[in-house]
Amino acid sequence: MRSLDLTAVTWRKSSYSNSDGGECVEVSDDFTAVIPVRDSKTPHGPVLAFDASGWASFVSAVKAGALGA
Repeated sequence: MRSLDLTAVTWRKSSYSNSDGGECVEVSDDFTAVIPVRDSKTPHGPVLAFDASGWASFVSAVKAGALGA
């Protein structure tokens, strides 16, 4: 897998993150084939990169409540 240059990406907080500043997931929509995901509490920490179709399936499952609470 090639490495991603994440120095200039735009991060957005997930709408499913809570509002008190904890447990926040951030994603970037700056790539077409992969979706980088990070923990907002450690912005310089590790980043997971998901295949775009796999990420779309995951988001659909979350929205449908298929993954439980």
